[in-house]
Amino acid sequence: MKHGFDAWALVLAAGEGSRLRTLTRNEQGVAVPKQFCSLQGGPCLLQEALQRAASVAPLGRICSVVAEQHRRWWAPLLSYLPEQNVISQPQNRGTAFGILLPLLRIAERDPDATVVLLPADHYLRDEKVMTGALHRAAALAHADRGAIYLLGVEPDEPDTELGYILPASRGRDGAAGVQRFIEKPNAARARVLLDEGALWNVFIMAASVRTLLSLFDSRFAATIAAMRGFGSAPLDSVYQNLRTMDFSKDVLQGRESLLKVITVPHCGWTDLGTPERVGRILESLQDSATPPYFPAHVSLADQFMRSVSNF
Repeated sequence: MKHGFDAWALVLAAGEGSRLRTLTRNEQGVAVPKQFCSLQGGPCLLQEALQRAASVAPLGRICSVVAEQHRRWWAPLLSYLPEQNVISQPQNRGTAFGILLPLLRIAERDPDATVVLLPADHYLRDEKVMTGALHRAAALAHADRGAIYLLGVEPDEPDTELGYILPASRGRDGAAGVQRFIEKPNAARARVLLDEGALWNVFIMAASVRTLLSLFDSRFAATIAAMRGFGSAPLDSVYQNLRTMDFSKDVLQGRESLLKVITVPHCGWTDLGTPERVGRILESLQDSATPPYFPAHVSLADQFMRSVSNF
């Protein structure tokens, strides 16, 4: 660790990966969420995210939120983490609750925690660039307890399937305020955004656990009390009564005054959100060697080639 404190890392691994279902079916025809799939038969995306988390937090402070219905896939991968660091949701009710529940668990153990949030379904060509940005974000969040530091990646192209962050000022040094978020602009608007200095929103952020929890306003008060165990209902009953809510749309939106963005230089980032995007990444990787690792449940490379051969 380069700084004088131990951050926490929270790996978000409870999603369904529905947009890649055509590529993530195993030999039994079951759609495996993409975080449990690999690109070329090497480490799966969740394992890569856990390695990323280990670059900014010690093992005892790496947590992952997962879905109970995915247990057969995540249980062997997360067996090396402390049991209390694996937070299982009984149902998927959107990213808002997928973040709230583990934040409450971390706050119970360390009320002054600095937390780095990392999705488990991203690919990066240059991990060193991201590691440097993660350390910067964690250090800034530790020093500035009232702000939330987002990472924004310099775009490689005007992609219409991604979200953008428009910084309040340009410049790759330091952190800038957030002017606004733009979700999935059309092609013309995306090109304008690139000219204006917009960054890809990669949903990676760092902040104190208190500040992150403060985002959840009075709408969440009863749920927070129940998740903390102040009520008599078990967690599965709590989730049954929740409506799906999105963290970016329903929690972050309107809180721009708390947000700052750090520019991450080009690093070959992608969320592998569509089969076409998977194909482009695989094409760029076809000459690279894959390191030995635990076998993933599905190789996206194999599945992609099968899908292409069907046309």
